[in-house]
Amino acid sequence: MTQIALGRSSTEQAAPPKTAADHRTNRRRTLTAYGLLAPSLFGTVVFLGIPVILVLIFSFLKWNLLTPPKFVGLSNYLDVFTHEGAGHALLVTFYYFLLNIPFQTAFALLMALLMNRQGRFTSIIRVACVLPYLATPVAMGVVWQWIFAPSTGVVNTLLHLVGVTGPDWLNSPGWSMPVVAFANIWQYVGYNMLFFLAGLQAVPPTLYEAAAIDGATTVQRFFRVTLPLLRPTMLFVLVTGAIGSFQVFDSVYVMTNGGPGTSTTVMNMLIYQNGFIGFRIGAASALSVILFAVILVVTLVQFRYFNRRTVYEMV
Repeated sequence: MTQIALGRSSTEQAAPPKTAADHRTNRRRTLTAYGLLAPSLFGTVVFLGIPVILVLIFSFLKWNLLTPPKFVGLSNYLDVFTHEGAGHALLVTFYYFLLNIPFQTAFALLMALLMNRQGRFTSIIRVACVLPYLATPVAMGVVWQWIFAPSTGVVNTLLHLVGVTGPDWLNSPGWSMPVVAFANIWQYVGYNMLFFLAGLQAVPPTLYEAAAIDGATTVQRFFRVTLPLLRPTMLFVLVTGAIGSFQVFDSVYVMTNGGPGTSTTVMNMLIYQNGFIGFRIGAASALSVILFAVILVVTLVQFRYFNRRTVYEMV
């Protein structure tokens, strides 16, 4: 009587048992892998894992770096909303996010579409578009502060030539945040363009040819072919852009220092004011935990939204 092993193909042969030499080889490979990963793991634990745990612990303490810390429970979380203006800072941060991400993503995609062509100076233009990203935000903040200066700035000087009196951009509650967002869009749009450009160049030309044969217009090909295939790239750009927007600090600090008033006081600016100016370590830590929770929720919402959409994969 022929016996057939359940769950195994009749043509499949059983794997030979592992010998002691095989186990030693696997153990040696595992140790080698951990040895190569050790420097990165050490940096991650020391400079990321431990600080995160300490911030969470400090958020339940009242400490000014001079007197012994005192456990206060959740009072720091209550105080930052009632006395430190965390609610207003969150609204300002969301306002910056809404000014920054939609325009930055749209301009980056448009630039990628324009750069996804072969031309004599295409490579030079691509490099020029990415150059602003290589500069530090602090240096760019100083430059943009000079450009938008009320009396000697380039923008108001050009407006004066056409008979228009420009406002004091960075000292106006209505204009200060749009100017900061514009400076960041200008700096990071070329960086995001690179990802969209890589995604566009990965789309097979045969899909566009088939769509054209079926009578699809240029606009229809963009929405039916290009955008669906760019969804993984779009998710990466939006998630990283959102995280960067909620963590903005350096350009705000250089250009407006959180003013005028509190019109540009984003969450990181409030954390800096509490921790490094007021020495309220517990309040600054509580604000950091709240900001982390907001970023986590926004990131999960983005992942959930894109996971519900159809993604076409080439096989």
